[in-house]
Parts: sequence; C-alpha cells; structure tokens
Amino acid sequence: MKGKQFVHPYIPNSEPAVKKEMLDAIGMESVEGIYKGIPDHLRFKGEMELPDPIISEYSLQRHVEGLLSQNRNAKNNICFLGGGTWNHYVPSVVDTIMERDEFLTCYVGDAYTDHGKFQALFESSSMIGDLTGFEACCTPTYDWANAIAIACRMAERTTGKKEILVAGNMSPDRLLIVVNYCKPEMKITKVGYDKETGLMDMNDLKAKLSDQVACVYFENPTYVGSLEEQAADIVKAAHAAGALAMVGVDPTSLGILEAPAAYGADYAVGDLQPLGLHMSYGGGVGGFIATKDDKEFLGEYPSLLYGLCETRQEGEYGFGEVFYERTSYASREKGKDFIGTTTALHGIAAAVYMALMGPQGFKEMGEGILQRVAYTKKHLAEIPGVEFPVKGCSYCDFLVDFNGTGKSVKEINKALLEYNILGGKDMSQEFPEYGQSALYSVTEVHTKEDLQALFDALKKICA
Repeated sequence: MKGKQFVHPYIPNSEPAVKKEMLDAIGMESVEGIYKGIPDHLRFKGEMELPDPIISEYSLQRHVEGLLSQNRNAKNNICFLGGGTWNHYVPSVVDTIMERDEFLTCYVGDAYTDHGKFQALFESSSMIGDLTGFEACCTPTYDWANAIAIACRMAERTTGKKEILVAGNMSPDRLLIVVNYCKPEMKITKVGYDKETGLMDMNDLKAKLSDQVACVYFENPTYVGSLEEQAADIVKAAHAAGALAMVGVDPTSLGILEAPAAYGADYAVGDLQPLGLHMSYGGGVGGFIATKDDKEFLGEYPSLLYGLCETRQEGEYGFGEVFYERTSYASREKGKDFIGTTTALHGIAAAVYMALMGPQGFKEMGEGILQRVAYTKKHLAEIPGVEFPVKGCSYCDFLVDFNGTGKSVKEINKALLEYNILGGKDMSQEFPEYGQSALYSVTEVHTKEDLQALFDALKKICA
C-alpha cells in the first residue's frame, strides 16, 4: 500500500473527498492540525505496525472469529469466577425483548418517541424496590461502583457532612472508583474487618464514627464471601452517630436475605448484572440506587426517576419523570450532579428477568445457591491442604485457601484450564492477608457433575 492512498471500506472518512470536506468545515489543511495541541514529546513518532486491511468482509469475519476462538469462555468451560460479575442463567426471552426495536433504538427517547420505555423502566425500578424494601429507585447507573459513588455524594448533600466510612472487606476495584469520584471534596475512610469471620469490626466502626460522617457503607454478602450478620447493628450504630447507612447487595440474594430497608438502611445499591445480563468480558453491568420515598432523598438523586402520572382518560396512567429539574439534563451546571448515557437498556433486561422469576423464583434460586455452596465447601474440605479462611455461611462467593497445598493460585488456575475449568479469582494481590486464596463462585447453573469435575481436578492438581 506504500505510495498509494488507500480508502478503507469500513472507514468512510478515509475517502479523500470526504476527508477534505470535513477539514474545510473546521478550517484545517490537514489532520495534523487536529493534534497540534498535544505536546510533541507525547506524540508517537514513526508508523504503527498494523497488518494490512482485509478487504473481503467474509475473510474479515473469519479472521476475527479465529481470534475470538482463542478465548476461554463459560460456554465451553466450567466457570467458577465471580466477585462482581456472576455466571447466572439468562432466559432467552430476556434477550428477545431487550433486542426489540422500540427498546434497542429508543435512545433516551422522550414521551413522543418512548414506545413503552418509560413504563419498562418504571417497572424495573419498582421490582428493585420490591427486592430492597424501598419505594424509590433510579434508572441504571454505569455499574455498582458508580451507584455507590453517586449515593455517597447524595448522602453528603443530605447531611452536609464530608466523610464516608466504608467496609474494609469491600471490593478494592469498587473502592478505587468511589475514592476517585468523591475527591477532593469528600474523605473516604476504611473500617477494619475480622479476618476469620469476614465481618466488619464493630469496635473500629464505633471508634471512627463522628459528627463529621455522612454515611457508612458496607456490603452483604461481603466481597470476601461472608454474610454480614451484623447488618442491623451497623445501621443502628450509624444512625446513633447521626450518619446514614448504605448497603451494597447482590439482588439475587434478596429472595432469602432480609431486605435492607427492613433493618433500617437508608440506601441500597448494587448491580443489575445478575438479573438477566450476560457476563460479556466483565459486563454487561448497570448499577441501581434505592431509597425511601422521602423528598430529602428523592431531591438528591442526580439521575432520572420515573413515576406514575394521571392522564385525561379515567383509569389510565402515564409514566413520567420525577423532580426532573434536579438533573443536569434540566438544570445543566446547576444540576445535583452530572450524569450521561448510562445503561437503561440493561434496566429493561432486568425488568424482564425479575418479572419472569417472581418472588418464589428468587426464593428457590437463593436456596439452591446456598445448598450448592455448602455442598462444594464440604467436598473441597476433603482435599489435603485446602481450607476456608472465612468461617460461616456464604452466598455465591466464598474464599478457598490453597496455602497448605504448596501451590499458588496462579499455578492451580493454569492447571485447571487443562480440565476445561476456569478457577476462582486470585485474591493474593487484593487481600494479601489471606495468602494464596481464590474467590470461587457457585450459582444455580452449576450441576452436580460440574462440581464433581472441580473436585476431581483439584485432587489431582493439589496432590
């Protein structure tokens, strides 16, 4: 291609006439003018070593599919990865409805282009409210971490205080995003936890609570695989100090665990991913924030809220935005916070999933997961050198300690690939206090045969 001007079939702007027309429109002679603001020492010198373009669409498709086939996925491997994105079953009707034109192409549609999107999101929020015990829930945020961060800023505005206490056993990735989102105005302080139980250290919590604390955040189930049995006590301690309480939840667990609102929490946050969303390389995700139906909470949401409104037709209802003026869409720089395109489509998928499951479905799934986890722990404990550093009951995720085997998690996971098994998440960097431990996840998709394959493989690898 050297010496010739190539027009890429998949990049229309590479056509000379089109490129010139665009440059003329912005008053530049060449593409170099676009990059002149970048300091010279940051500019790449030379040519990038890229392969020649594949002109044939058929050949290109085969090439890309060949690259993708090198990935190990949860369809042709038994997957035990969790910790924020879980391998749950997604009914085919969820994808069918989510991909309908009126939802898939209705980008932030207003009432006249809505075609049912407002109602679908209202129903989604309502069902999240049923699970968490709250009356109000916003349209989806980017993910769970973003939901925590937004709710922290909501709590800061509600209380006028600048410090947030967070559980030390929370996901480090989520914590990093919260710290980044809330700086520099707010202070994020970690509260210690008990290494053996995985539960929050109540003495440390009480020592760090003060009249400057806006909110206390903790997760149940916890990231390290325990169930936070002290949830009600944490909320009570926060309220006694004049602070609000926020709980991070796996929504699928709420078919068997107490709803956060029932033990007095002020916020519930979490991710929609377990509710009918495929894992998709760490996605798809979408956070939610649920609160009480009080103006002091509703007025601080920066995101969209949908509610019922009456119409001229008796007995007929419409669906509209609540307190729209508080958003940056309506008030621009005077908005409560700044939000952009998020994951409303995933909220619609979650609505379909929750409607299909119903209360009994969530209860049965939760009980089945608890049984599978207990069964898995029982049989893993029979393997020499394998232990469980966090005691007590677990839901989906639980820590497996391989220190006694003399092998690292990295070595074990590499060996498991030979058996077409994706092992647990290596926790040796995030929580070094547990040494060579991995976070395993067991859900309703794991059969007895899947679990037996794991037991047999680990017995050989750890021998």
